[in-house]
Amino acid sequence: MAARLYRAGGFVADDWQLLGDEDAVPETGCVILPLGRFLELAEAESLEPRFAVLVQAHEDPQRLAGYLAGLPLVAVAFEKFSDGRGYSTARLLRQRLGFTGEVRAVGDVLLDQIPLMRRVGFDSFLVSNEPTIRALEAGHDVDVPLYLQPSERSDEVPAGARYWARRPSGAQLS
Repeated sequence: MAARLYRAGGFVADDWQLLGDEDAVPETGCVILPLGRFLELAEAESLEPRFAVLVQAHEDPQRLAGYLAGLPLVAVAFEKFSDGRGYSTARLLRQRLGFTGEVRAVGDVLLDQIPLMRRVGFDSFLVSNEPTIRALEAGHDVDVPLYLQPSERSDEVPAGARYWARRPSGAQLS
């Protein structure tokens, strides 16, 4: 089954093509380039608005600091669902680097990870896990009603007497 793009509660068409290090860059269309290749184009002043970047778990997103204002999308790779470095990458992009474009999770994205990924700044998810695709197609979207760590998100409100507990605004506690 091919990977599908999930955003805002449903699957949508994906206008972006993910390229590898050796893939030819097409003349037209939106492409996501590996970080090293993206930076090579940036240094040669060959960047176009149709280019986005893929950051692997071991790569430092701060290398993009000078380019984020012009980027429409940063994809963050999840080679394994058990590797949480992508969460840190998304949080760095949003909070420290002030990136306001789309942050997309790519790779081994599982259903129960999606709400936590949203919380650290992901907007979209290129899902390749077949059970997750089937569950999302069936309308299952995991919700986490209570978080036990504060976040920078403005749509979370305190939940009760525990100052560190947070819930999404509008969510009711049982």
